[in-house]
Amino acid sequence: MQNRMLFFFMILLFGCTEKYYSHTGAYRFKSADGKPDYSNLDYWAAHPYKQDLSDSVPQPLQGNYHPDSTVDIFFIHPTTYTSKEKNFGWNAPVDNDTLNAKTDYSTILYQASVFNEAGRVFAPRYRQANLAAYYPVTQTDTLQAIHAFDLAYNDVKTAFEYYLSNWNKGRPFIIASHSQGTTHAKRLIKEYIEGTNLQNRLVAAYIIGIVIEPGYFNSLKPCTNPNQTGCFCSWRTFKEGYIPDFVAKEKFTAIVTNPITWDSSRPKADRKENPGGILLNFNKKYANTADAIIHDGILWTRKPKFFGNILYTSKNFHIADYNLYYYSIRQNVQQRINAFWKK
Repeated sequence: MQNRMLFFFMILLFGCTEKYYSHTGAYRFKSADGKPDYSNLDYWAAHPYKQDLSDSVPQPLQGNYHPDSTVDIFFIHPTTYTSKEKNFGWNAPVDNDTLNAKTDYSTILYQASVFNEAGRVFAPRYRQANLAAYYPVTQTDTLQAIHAFDLAYNDVKTAFEYYLSNWNKGRPFIIASHSQGTTHAKRLIKEYIEGTNLQNRLVAAYIIGIVIEPGYFNSLKPCTNPNQTGCFCSWRTFKEGYIPDFVAKEKFTAIVTNPITWDSSRPKADRKENPGGILLNFNKKYANTADAIIHDGILWTRKPKFFGNILYTSKNFHIADYNLYYYSIRQNVQQRINAFWKK
């Protein structure tokens, strides 16, 4: 039942899944050895040197749209390889046209586009782990899941290295991610960015949808005010009053940012303070759709306001971590960039 409700919410957020099947012909490229070739733009879901769905701007924002190219955003997309049958094994291929279209018409359009005014958006395709890797049943499953995540991470790291060597040119950058993307972003920051000169160029990290344990990073700190830079923001969204079993079992209180106030001294914000979300209709602003309350390592909101919400009974709003606060995130990214340049 939970999976059916989650799927229903995905339809409300991202529209009918049929829409990307008619576009799969545009994705027909083949990897010679199964590995991504990041010198080829086909292996980037978003890239400033080609037109892609991260360039999309909601209609209400188009009149005052002034994109910048002095800051880069490296966006790591969440899991779109969700089939229970694991048709391709534990890792998805990077050259499957249906999966790539699914990725682009969901997360790239509805999440990566948040950042398209703030800077140049780079989002690599990678051999993502199947969703089942988060829920291993046997010891064999656990070992295969670890290997699947390692393979996916190595692609992400390779893409980031190629981006730095060929396109960054010393620009400040933002790391942004969701769900499985955050699993890899955490590791990338910890292993590759922290303690290096790159950390001085990190405007902020928006690493959302996966738990960030206190003390996980050595020197990167949580963002505690809306103008702070060189810090990270993170949250996991659930219905007010609900604490998932896996959260109740956590031996720590996860780090949570309020995506409306962005201020650790203001852990609660009413939906009236929310400047707007983006749901099914990408060109419609859903004003005051959700509030934000930090509670014991997660973010609570009352049931979001949108047409059809009466049919949605799930208490897990993971799929909407970005969408419910789309306008607020967009505004905050610009705040941090402005503060970074002032520094």
